Amino acid sequence: MTPHTATWSGLIVLAAAAGLVGCAGRQPRPVVLPPGGTLNGAAVVRAAESVLGAPYRAGGTRPDGFDCSGLVSYVFARLGVGVPRDVKGQTEVGRPVSRAGLREGDLLFFTTTGPGPTHVAIAIDRDRFVHAPKSGAVVRIESLQNAYWANRFLFGRRLTY
Repeated sequence: MTPHTATWSGLIVLAAAAGLVGCAGRQPRPVVLPPGGTLNGAAVVRAAESVLGAPYRAGGTRPDGFDCSGLVSYVFARLGVGVPRDVKGQTEVGRPVSRAGLREGDLLFFTTTGPGPTHVAIAIDRDRFVHAPKSGAVVRIESLQNAYWANRFLFGRRLTY
């Protein structure tokens, strides 16, 4: 083994031990907020709006294609916050928020394809949100005033300060 090979082998082992090497079966990291409560809703909204127009892709977690929970995990990861990858896991992070108490950066949960939470979005304010809606669509802004979303809204969760 050459010194160059040994260096790369060591880096790969260190990356794997630190959890930096991706694996489809790996459990999602729990939410860890930055120290001092520096994560704010405005930063979350800016990160979400930066990928408006990205296509929907089932299982997608990158700007070349997102599903709803993939968009949420991507946005928070850009801000240094790990959240679970799936809707169910995302319902268990942060703290509850009522519809009347929604503010920018909150997660919004909807029932769309079955009972219970099946869709997640990121609030821009009390009435608008960013999400990856469905196959054939793109990441876009919608309104909670729209009857479809208003009738399917379940609850919000807040991960920001």
